[in-house]
This record gives sequence, structure tokens and C-alpha cells, in this order.
Amino acid sequence: MGRAHGGPWTAGVAGRGGATATRAPSRGWAQSSRKKKPAVIKAIAHLLRHETGGDPMRDLKWSRRAIRKIARQLHRLKIRVSASTVRRLLKHMGFSLRVNHKRLESGNNNPPPRRVRHRQFTYIDRQRKRFTARANPIISVDAKKKEWIGKFKNPGTSWEQQPQLVNDHDFPSDAVGRAVPYGVYDARKNHGFVVVGTSRETPAFAVDAITLWWKSCGHKRYPKAKELLILADAGGGNSARARGWKYHLQHQLVNPYRLQVTVCHYPPGASKWNPIEHRLFSQISNNWAGRPLESYETALKYIRTTSTATGLAVCARMLPKKYEKGESFSAQQMQQLMLSKHTTLPAWNYTLTPATM
Repeated sequence: MGRAHGGPWTAGVAGRGGATATRAPSRGWAQSSRKKKPAVIKAIAHLLRHETGGDPMRDLKWSRRAIRKIARQLHRLKIRVSASTVRRLLKHMGFSLRVNHKRLESGNNNPPPRRVRHRQFTYIDRQRKRFTARANPIISVDAKKKEWIGKFKNPGTSWEQQPQLVNDHDFPSDAVGRAVPYGVYDARKNHGFVVVGTSRETPAFAVDAITLWWKSCGHKRYPKAKELLILADAGGGNSARARGWKYHLQHQLVNPYRLQVTVCHYPPGASKWNPIEHRLFSQISNNWAGRPLESYETALKYIRTTSTATGLAVCARMLPKKYEKGESFSAQQMQQLMLSKHTTLPAWNYTLTPATM
């Protein structure tokens, strides 16, 4: 009979070649371990009584304490268990490792109900299928985060032999200017078009960017198109409530190019579903990560050289035009627009038709 490393008593049984086999722990020892388990669980529950959170819908719990810390505290209570045992018992008690989930909507005091959001997503999907079946263009539009131009730190890392030196403080007074990128993403062609403004994000700027895309790329890729579908967020320069957005679309894009434009807005708080966010903007951010945008030309270079394995190509243009906020349009001007609201969620879905000559 012998004892191995402080473990339970084992019996040596002779085998072939004089080898000794080890018996499993005695049944009595296993039973004593099971008897001990409720006491350990009770002690753990007592230690975590003020540091436990949970999900009432799924019976999941979590704690701020690390398992090694719990094991040390149990040792002080004369309960000898390892950290791995604590982990196993926590799982038995319904605890699990969890990360934060971004599920709570913020920045919107009155978000639409989920059934309304679902209805809008379904309607957008139907519109996309309708335009695709007719070989008409579909574009996703939005403004990217504004960027200070100068020797400012840009988040991310890049392969360099020496780190690039940047300003120790991000004072706007040290900036050459501020880039205001507005993007147009053609989902059918996997092509991006970014207009870099130097002023403000306004409805007039948003429409100028879309019009520039149509003049430069759109009508060449879709020479027979008579309709255009625009997928946009509900806020910003292309806000569903902005009168200037609808007014400028009518007078700068729809009428001059005899193009019927349908606009579908994503619900408030659902901008991440807009294709341009993850198909274009995220790729641009990856391309210039860790590299200071010292000039407008530098920013344009990184935008133009953005590409993916799936064939994304991007064009970029500067638009050094000054835009002023606070444009106002009268009710009479809005009534003159050739705008027809859709029966499905008309605040987010509408079509602008060219005015008769």
C-alpha cells in the first residue's frame, strides 16, 4: 500500500513485467467528495452574494471575481479546492464567462418598435430585389467620420521601421483642415465613390456627392437606367426629415438627369445595417489605420488604394465647396416637389419623379 503525491490511498496490483497498476479511488472517498460539494457551493454562493449579476430570461449568472481569487478565499475558510474545481462548480451553479453585448439602443430617446423596424427591413429587401430584377442601380450612401488633417495620431497600427512622429495633443488649431468624407457604394458593382469635402455635412453636400457620382460613374455603368434606388440612414445630411435633402435631390439629380429616384431610409438606430458601413467605410479605416493623414492628398491616396479580395475598387474626389447649415425651405417649395410617399412607412420611403418640362 502506498500514497501518491498526497492523493487518495491506492493499492498496487502486480501486472505483466512487474508493473504496478493503480486502482481507482475507493467508493467511500468519492462519496465523501460528493457530500462535500453542497458545502462548497454554499460557501461560493455566500462569497459572491454581492457580486453576482444575471439574465432573468435565460437563467445565466456572472460575477466580477476571478476563480483563483475565489479559491484563495475558500482556503481561508478551511475549504481546500483548486481553481479548476471552482470553475467546474461555478458552471454547475449556472455561471458562465460573458463579454459585453452591444444590444441597447442609444442616442435615440424614442426608438421605433421592433415590429416597425422589421417591417422596414423587409420592405427595403423587396425594393432591392425589384431594382435588381430590372438591372437598375442601387446605391448605399452615408457620411464617414470626419477626420482632422495634419500630424495627428490615427488609431491602429502599421508596419514601419520607425514610428511616425505626431503631435502630442490633438488641438484643432494645429490642423490643416478637416476632411468630411461622404460615400456612395454601388452594391451591384462592388464599387465605392467617396467625395471629400472641406466644409460641413449638409443635405446640399450629400446631394452634390451623389450627383458627382452619377456624372462620373453612374450613368456610364447604367446608361439605360431610368430609376435609382438610394439606401440611406435616417439622420445626418441625408436625414429622412430634412427638407433640403429632398429639395436638392429633386433639383440637382432628378430633374437635370431625368432620373426617377426612390429613397429608402434605415430606421433610427439601425445605421450599422447600411451596406456602406461594412462594405466600404470599414475597409477605408483599415487601409489608413495607424497612419497620420498629413494632407488632403494623403487622405485621398488611402481612399483610392482601398481594395479587398472580393474586388472592391474605390474612387475619390475633393469638393472644396463651402456649405452653410440652416437652409430653410418653405411649405410652398416642398409642395412643388414631385414627391410621392409610399404606402409602407411613408416617412422612410418615397419616390421623386422628374418634373414635366
